[in-house]
Amino acid sequence: MNTKPSKGTRVTIAGLMLALLLVSLDSTILSTAIPTIVADLGGMDQFFWVFSAYLVASAAGMPIFGKLSDQYGRKLFFVLGLILFMIGSLLCGSSQSMTQLILYRVLQGIGGGSLMPVIFTIIFDLFPPDKRGKIVGLFSSVFGLSSVLGPLAGAFFSDHLHWRWIFYINMPLGIAALLLVVYFYRESFARIRSSIDWAGTLLLIGSILCLMFALELGGNQSSWSSPVVISLFTASAVLLLVFLWAETRAADPLIPLSLFKQKLFISSMVIGVGFGMILMGGASLIPLFIQGVIGGSATNAGIVLMPMMLSLVAGSTIGGIFVNRTAYRNLMLPGAACLLASVILLSMITPDSARWIITLDMMLMGLGIGISFPVSSLMAQHRIGKHHRGTVNSLVRFSQALGNTLGISLLGSLQTNALTTRYAEWFVKTEPGELFRNPEALLDQEVRSMIPAGLLDQITGILSDSIAYAFMWAVPIVLVTFFFILWIGNAKIGKERTFPAGSESNAQA
Repeated sequence: MNTKPSKGTRVTIAGLMLALLLVSLDSTILSTAIPTIVADLGGMDQFFWVFSAYLVASAAGMPIFGKLSDQYGRKLFFVLGLILFMIGSLLCGSSQSMTQLILYRVLQGIGGGSLMPVIFTIIFDLFPPDKRGKIVGLFSSVFGLSSVLGPLAGAFFSDHLHWRWIFYINMPLGIAALLLVVYFYRESFARIRSSIDWAGTLLLIGSILCLMFALELGGNQSSWSSPVVISLFTASAVLLLVFLWAETRAADPLIPLSLFKQKLFISSMVIGVGFGMILMGGASLIPLFIQGVIGGSATNAGIVLMPMMLSLVAGSTIGGIFVNRTAYRNLMLPGAACLLASVILLSMITPDSARWIITLDMMLMGLGIGISFPVSSLMAQHRIGKHHRGTVNSLVRFSQALGNTLGISLLGSLQTNALTTRYAEWFVKTEPGELFRNPEALLDQEVRSMIPAGLLDQITGILSDSIAYAFMWAVPIVLVTFFFILWIGNAKIGKERTFPAGSESNAQA
């Protein structure tokens, strides 16, 4: 029997991968270009929101578009999401002020929030359970590639063309992806169309927006104890409770609460948050160590992440290949072990740590997280009906986005607080002079060259200790994921696809 995908399927896969690459690149490509953009548009005090606007809008849209794709079709929301993304890109490229750029990034983020879960749901529609592992691993590796290519592409466009081409390049590539999917993807089953759960939709969007804004502001523009941040967390919790109450009374709830009776789905969500935290925590703290402690340039600090991202791609490939051959737990445990080893080793780094050891730590981290990407996606869909694939995929992607935000905000805040406290104590005790009042002097190569060797060793030691302290707190995060991995049991990919008990109305799925 010929199991080779048809030409139409292969072309559809190419279009989906291109669209996913565009969306994932836009989360990283601005990191090296933002200084050039600020120099052109101004708004130094607003640049933080160029990143946050996209992330918040994308995260808020994921659960909504996932559910709508279950009701009205994947292709419709792929097309809608990609068109919104391209319109947002075109407007971003034409921005004349930082405020305009931020507003247009919101539109871009809404489009990205539609594309991310729908792309993975289409994959589940196209392939039977025993064929999904390799293809999901292939798609998961795109995130690792975008983490490497994004900063390099941003620097290239800024230095050799114009920063506006960061956004304009999305137009021809987006049109190509759109044409490939529109003409070659054929949806193969009838949709269950019903009324939209407007109350649940509005409540969930409100809760997610409050949560994401609180996480973005906390430890950055506001302290965690500020009235604004506390109010946002409180509002998010209240709206979430009201949302859960409303879902128990909705005829067709936005998120079927029976999903949360499935331990594989719950485990996948928790693992997505935990591993997402470690990934973004590592991606932000390791470059800081390279630039601030070892003394590398900003470019070196970015390139040093390449081993981690390449091992992430390798891990995604390994996870995708072997997930069909063994239980989910048998792959997740070695991945979590690699991740645990990496954060333990990174919690012990010092200014004297050899570069090869740091590289090994990063490779272990990338490998552990990479293995989890395809496995957790497939695990979440275990025995889930086809008419709820979009909802489940969107929630898995949201858990990963939430983890990314938590990793940057919480682990970043732990490092910043440790650095600020210890540096202030050292400054008062040592009295090195006003030039060294701010530890950020370590990131300025010109100022760094003026620091006497003895003082430089002391300051880099404080910075190194603060980074190690943040990684120390990453250890219990990984240990929590171990519990949920063990809770999975011996489940593995099978041919039965049944919706969770308690949703008899969807038994035909």
